[in-house]
Amino acid sequence: MRPLEAVNDFVVKFANVNGSGSASANAMFAKSFLRMGVPVAARNIFPSNIQGLPTWYEVRVTEAGHQGRRGGVDMMVAMNPQTWDRDLAEIEPGGYLFYDSTKPLPPSKFREDITVVGVPLTAMCNEAYSVPRERQLFKNTIYVGALAALLDIEIGVIEQLLAEQFAGKERLIAANVAALHMGADYVKANLAPLGLRARRADKVGDRIYVEGNMAAGLGAVYGGATVCAWYPITPSTSLAEAFTEFCGDYRTDPATGKARYAIVQAEDEIASIGMVVGAGWNGARAFTATSGPGISLMQEFVGLSYFAEIPAVIFDVQRGGPSTGMPTRTQQSDILSAAYASHGDTKHVLLLPQDPGECFEMGALAFDLSDRLQTTIFVMLDLDIGMNEWLTAPFAWDDSRTLDRGKVMTHDELEAGRDFGRYLDVDGDGIPFRTYPGTHPTKGGYFTRGTSRNPYARYSEEGGVYVDNVQRLLRKFETAKGLVPAPVRRDASRPTRTGVIYYGSTGAAMDEALQVMEAQGRFVNAMRVRGFPFADEVFEFIAAHDEVFVVEQNRDGQLRTLIMNEGGVDPAKLTAVLHYDGTPITARFIAGEIAGQLSPAAPTPERRQVPEAAE
Repeated sequence: MRPLEAVNDFVVKFANVNGSGSASANAMFAKSFLRMGVPVAARNIFPSNIQGLPTWYEVRVTEAGHQGRRGGVDMMVAMNPQTWDRDLAEIEPGGYLFYDSTKPLPPSKFREDITVVGVPLTAMCNEAYSVPRERQLFKNTIYVGALAALLDIEIGVIEQLLAEQFAGKERLIAANVAALHMGADYVKANLAPLGLRARRADKVGDRIYVEGNMAAGLGAVYGGATVCAWYPITPSTSLAEAFTEFCGDYRTDPATGKARYAIVQAEDEIASIGMVVGAGWNGARAFTATSGPGISLMQEFVGLSYFAEIPAVIFDVQRGGPSTGMPTRTQQSDILSAAYASHGDTKHVLLLPQDPGECFEMGALAFDLSDRLQTTIFVMLDLDIGMNEWLTAPFAWDDSRTLDRGKVMTHDELEAGRDFGRYLDVDGDGIPFRTYPGTHPTKGGYFTRGTSRNPYARYSEEGGVYVDNVQRLLRKFETAKGLVPAPVRRDASRPTRTGVIYYGSTGAAMDEALQVMEAQGRFVNAMRVRGFPFADEVFEFIAAHDEVFVVEQNRDGQLRTLIMNEGGVDPAKLTAVLHYDGTPITARFIAGEIAGQLSPAAPTPERRQVPEAAE
């Protein structure tokens, strides 16, 4: 088998042990390509324990700028004996295996169709360092140096990254640079360069490398949020932490040093959403950040927000479920539970960002929508977006933009005798006016209750009054159709009667999968939904095609179910393509599944996922 050859277009995957200190070294490896002007798409696949279990870090080097996972591995950096066989199986024919060759292994532990690259990392560390922890940590830097020499990465770029990482700690900088050169010098003296090569380019531009959770936290600041009440839960914790950091910079009075914000780590998820609803009732822009188990606990307060019509924002960074599930793996499995959260008849607005750029934009928009619609707005991230760094365009903000507070009755309007009914629909859009507490000493007051009431907020259990109220809430949900982000359509280069619908982090892999399918002669029109309630264009898109694939990352086809439920769509017209093993979806998986469905030999109308290693 001829070794793979590629320049700025390959996948390197690191197989490590959690707690070994490899994370910073692997991330530095990824960032070295960015400093050389070559885009990367990196994915951290890690366990939920602190130390000892397998962890993987996948770096896709892609001058073409793809931000999704491709599928397959061109070079495996195998540092974990526990997962050796599995890691070996993932390597593409003609690919490369990099391993610690200190301990000889029998030929049966390798493959004949790959190139094996051995560097005696442990022996080198034992000779250079006497402290066990130093041996473990510097081993990571040594293999980064070896990889730099093998792949032709500019060593000076990595030296600069080390200087930045350990700024002010000159001893650590010098020690790591020495370890870096130790690995590079060994390769130069003993090994030949590989067929995979890095080459300086100019393809990164002004894009930034950022996590979705940080982007969403900054979006909340720009969106006017001043209150955050949260309870720690993976993978949403870093969103609240980012908001806290940004508030220190942008929500602190420069003259007095006083905080102009309130951040509360509550005793549990129930308390956190209760605080958010209370702050929203009082006129503040408030949010919580959580994941699926938190959504389960928040149901009753979300119902109160819906029925009493109180603004609130929830950032749901989705993970594998149910129950504790896979807390450090990604899924899109909360869509139904968020859309219909709480008991009784409820419908909630969902925003569906696909990358950190949209996390920032929709993170800010959510607060305008919550005030405008007087209800809970869910921003549906997932772990892949939230906790991984993505290349994205610099965030943009219009400084002339003002906060949309929606329908708020002012003191002067009340004083002038304007009719105020807290739940009175005055113009047919289903949205009533509200007042802030204390707006007027005698007018504009009302009880906020979770029970049925008439348009003037007076308690009532009359059937007709209740029906009028919940029908008005439906009108408000219909109004929301014109306020949520519109879907994005992408037509194939040739006319086709086949379509695909998707959302969220699936978008990065989908963009590439569409290109792959066109190269294979398969033409598919695509629509990415960005919000719920669904715009009419979604159902028009479905009606215009004979078959529509719905690609999502959960077991039960939740987006497909939501589309059928809301649009009365024939289930036979929507074919589910489902990926739910907890790893981010790949372009190869999507293209392969859709191609299989379009094949005459396809045995069933619905295909389920195959193991990632078999892609």
